[in-house]
Amino acid sequence: MRKIQIQVLLLFLSGITLSFAQQPQKPTSVEIYNQIKKLNFLGSVLYIAAHPDDENTRLISYMANEVNARTGYLSLTRGDGGQNLIGPQLRELLGVIRTQELIEARKIDGGEQFFSRANDFGYSKNPDETLEIWNKDKVLADMVWTIRKFQPDVIINRFDHRSPGTTHGHHTSSAMLSVESFKLTNDPKIYPEQLKYVKPWQVKRQFFNTSWWFYGSQEKFNAANKSNFVQLETGVYYPGIGKSNQEIAALSRSRHQSQGFGSTGARGDETEFLELINGDRPKESNLFDGIDTSWNRVKNGKPVGDLISSIIAKYDFSNPSASISDLVKAYVLIEALEDDHWKTVKTAAIKNIIASCTGLYLEAAAIEQEATPGSTIKVTLEAINRSSVEMQLSSVTSLPDQKNTAQNIPLKNNKDQKISLSVQLPNTLEYTQPYWLKEKATEGMYTVSNQENIGIPDIIRQAKVVFNVKIDGVEIPFERTVIYKYNDGVKGEMYNFLDIVPEVTTSILEKVLIFGSTQSKLVPVKVRAGKDGIKGNLQLELPKSWSVSPKEIPFTLEKKGNEQIFYFEVTPPVNPEETVVKSIAIVDNKRFDKDQTIIDYSHITKQMVLKPAESKCIRIELKTNGDSIAYIMGAGDEVPESLAQMGYKVTIIKPEEITPEKLDSFNVVITGVRAYNTVNALAHKQNILFNFVKSGKNMIVQYNTYGQTVTDQIAPYPLKISNDRVTEENAKITFLAPNHPILNTPNKISPKDFEGWKQEQGLYYPDQYDPAFTPILSSHDKGESAKNGALLVAPYGKGYYIYTGLSFFRELPEGVAGAYRLLSNMISLKQPIEAPKQELKK
Repeated sequence: MRKIQIQVLLLFLSGITLSFAQQPQKPTSVEIYNQIKKLNFLGSVLYIAAHPDDENTRLISYMANEVNARTGYLSLTRGDGGQNLIGPQLRELLGVIRTQELIEARKIDGGEQFFSRANDFGYSKNPDETLEIWNKDKVLADMVWTIRKFQPDVIINRFDHRSPGTTHGHHTSSAMLSVESFKLTNDPKIYPEQLKYVKPWQVKRQFFNTSWWFYGSQEKFNAANKSNFVQLETGVYYPGIGKSNQEIAALSRSRHQSQGFGSTGARGDETEFLELINGDRPKESNLFDGIDTSWNRVKNGKPVGDLISSIIAKYDFSNPSASISDLVKAYVLIEALEDDHWKTVKTAAIKNIIASCTGLYLEAAAIEQEATPGSTIKVTLEAINRSSVEMQLSSVTSLPDQKNTAQNIPLKNNKDQKISLSVQLPNTLEYTQPYWLKEKATEGMYTVSNQENIGIPDIIRQAKVVFNVKIDGVEIPFERTVIYKYNDGVKGEMYNFLDIVPEVTTSILEKVLIFGSTQSKLVPVKVRAGKDGIKGNLQLELPKSWSVSPKEIPFTLEKKGNEQIFYFEVTPPVNPEETVVKSIAIVDNKRFDKDQTIIDYSHITKQMVLKPAESKCIRIELKTNGDSIAYIMGAGDEVPESLAQMGYKVTIIKPEEITPEKLDSFNVVITGVRAYNTVNALAHKQNILFNFVKSGKNMIVQYNTYGQTVTDQIAPYPLKISNDRVTEENAKITFLAPNHPILNTPNKISPKDFEGWKQEQGLYYPDQYDPAFTPILSSHDKGESAKNGALLVAPYGKGYYIYTGLSFFRELPEGVAGAYRLLSNMISLKQPIEAPKQELKK
């Protein structure tokens, strides 16, 4: 329990001076002072919603930095079901990115981050569907677990539990579960298995963070009865750091780069409204009214509070180290407390304050970023005291092997101490990867068998070093995770964590292999060494109906990090069939079957994900032509790779490079997902693209969100995008134009081609379009009217303009055979047909 809480504790405004995500924080004198003030406040508030970006960063920053409350955000999901504006990663890899973005956001606004095991399976229109797919009981258990562990006095819901069907089903579900949990967390009969690690806990008050948005307009909100509301004036200014609360909140929200949520900071008055749902109403605009938030709430805590108050009163901004003697005394008093919860929280906080006040910099840096279980790593320890306070490095303890090495080195003012340490990693040491991805998941839930791990936001890293430092006769342990750092010629000092990797990883370079006939294909497989001197044999595993040649390939990789690509010839069966191919490396009779994926963006910590080394093989009846395709990327997708698998020649062109001459060699132009939302240059290229179609070519436009396009004229005819979508991926399809070539040539499309779709059928369908468009498909979610805008085809000049909201960007990477067949037909349209005579459709 103690270890978990220390891992998630974050400091006030750490990271407010933005740098690369991995760099250690070095707080200013003002920030240290604010940390000490926060040390003297014993109250907690938990904000609850469904996704990354749902949280109100203004309110989180206000509670953490103005009120000084311990403030947490429980996001039930990691945002796995959304779209990605910065790269091609989707599903669980996108969830890894958004997890890190939330962690970075909390470093800025001062909050702490938590999650449940709920898997963001995509948009849901009502909470009934959400809670059925999620497994309501498990998500509720995770919420109860987080509340019991965090022990909030106050809970704030982002969404209204009384309004199912008016917003995302995940949103309403988060509020409904939060309200249900209010009366459960203090009942020992509810989820009693948790009580081995936590105690029952009763939240004092619960609020709904309402606003005009929930009322439909500012006018309706102004007229609403606010007798049960609490108003908080959150537009405060922090002179010590020169920023308003809104400016801090904007910096925090801007960490959500994968969602394009860069925010501009505001200044001046601002009010947040909280509607009381459970508990007694505070008498004033103080959520902790009537709740003891002093050290008096803890047995024997009063002396601690008195001492910290004295430290605050005497704090010397020009010499924070003058507070060290009293801080060490306070540390001793906190360590003697019986209350495990606040003892753990405040011990971690005061240790960070002591290190900051003395400029004590402690670091454990491995000489290489990757190591394998059972290996010995060389670690350079750095310890420097940048104050006149006398202290001594008594010893260091390496983890997880618990080896203690005596040092007894005086840490004199500004004298840097460098120590070389050899650390033996256990053979049982787990590989570095997001813990929630280690076990097999379901559509709605991740599997985390270890109760203590549930809710931890980040990867659990086991390689650490504890610096045991004696200050004023008191030995204080400072734990540091082993990192790896290097100098970049452009960016300067760069930090990553030490990653524990398999001895060898393999990767089938194509994640979906399409066989449109019985012709064999060469399948490339990459092998990568996790340590020096790797020798073994590489194999592909497929069912007997598929043939592979050769059966195995020997390989030798001399140096750690070396990679080599090998080729297997794979021949599919005669009849259509889908299967999974696995790549296996056999080394010293040990089987290695992991594929290493690296996610590296400058605004988050570099991530390593280990997944099964496998791909999907599909033998389908697929007819294509030899058309060459120009692809214009939008928000990021993997459609070009899928097109190449189908046999097309695909060239990614930059929007600013679009000219008639550049397009002349292509037969088809395809725009990527949300291209007209994200690529400003397209606004000035429409005439060129429309003339391309008029000359006898095809243009395929994939989905865009409504109301945010870079141009109103995304099509050569009037077309209006709506919020219509079909979230039930297997909703029945009706063919509106069954004789249209797009359903018949060169592949005969049937309803079977829409079986096995993933996450959703499509999104943001047009609901109004010119009579020149022929609607091809119709479907709808249960209880809704027909949605006819999934696939619209219009002849324009000698060519075709096609708009589709179908989720090809999800289906193709998942290997959905019907999506490949339909897309081939869209690309292959050649002969214009007469446009139907009808009025503007809606």
